[in-house]
Amino acid sequence: GFELDRSVKNQLRTLSKENAVGVGQHLVMVATLLDTDIEAAQAHAETAVRRAGRVPAAREALGLVHYRKGEWAKALSEFRTARRLSGSSHMLPFMVDAERGLGRPERALDLAASPEAATLTRSERIELAIVVSGIRRDLGQYEAAVVGLQLPQLTVGSREPWAPRLFYAYAEALLAKGDEDGARRWFGHAAGADLGGETDAGERLAQLDGLVLTDLLDDQDADGPDQLTP
Repeated sequence: GFELDRSVKNQLRTLSKENAVGVGQHLVMVATLLDTDIEAAQAHAETAVRRAGRVPAAREALGLVHYRKGEWAKALSEFRTARRLSGSSHMLPFMVDAERGLGRPERALDLAASPEAATLTRSERIELAIVVSGIRRDLGQYEAAVVGLQLPQLTVGSREPWAPRLFYAYAEALLAKGDEDGARRWFGHAAGADLGGETDAGERLAQLDGLVLTDLLDDQDADGPDQLTP
């Protein structure tokens, strides 16, 4: 549990020392397993909630598991509980995206425009803008989807953690609008900024360039190589 942020450690101080240590370890395991074993992550998150149901971080962890599984209503419920317990709206982008997942775009946009949005940090506001742009695309509001991402942070060469996602979302918005050249350019910027492989920007760029990417790894158990074709 030593890997936890200071803010989470402060939340755990409301528990007994033994329980705080145990819950902290479960929260670390949720973060560790979220991208590799979602069922195991859920088991740890549910245990953390059983042991510390009034600790916001535990509810957020379970909310993130449901979010990753596409269980939008459950995710939204946990995020709302966490917000009520903590008074913080930093999970607002996830809440808006969950409303989008539930097929409630207007409610999602209302939530994105709520006064709580003004309390978000810069990175959280960028994540919210990315979600809102996606909602605008869903609604066929392609110009609004593009304009909503024309932020001061949309700067070529940025190495901020959110840069690949912002560039990628902007490319998606341009492509939806019909600006293929602009989309190709920004998928390229996203690929250049995405040192950790967070997006498939390189593959999307290859698709737009009409290339076919073939997996050359020899997998004898597979029927054949995986291919990406435009």
